[in-house]
Amino acid sequence: MASALESPRLEIGSETMTEEQKRRAQQERAARERQKQSLNLQKEQILSQRTSSPVRRQALEAALKHIESQLEALG
Repeated sequence: MASALESPRLEIGSETMTEEQKRRAQQERAARERQKQSLNLQKEQILSQRTSSPVRRQALEAALKHIESQLEALG
């Protein structure tokens, strides 16, 4: 018989997760999705800018590359 102090466990694939672990995983997933959304908005804002300045254009290209690498890292 399970103790009242033990966390309830959920079977997920071959792993067992407690309710707390499941909640934490959902929070982390939601945080990653918010970060992806923010990065995509930044990317859109950069792509919408027009400039004739070569220096400004290089800065925008560098920022775009940085955002794309962050998006790749998030998966």
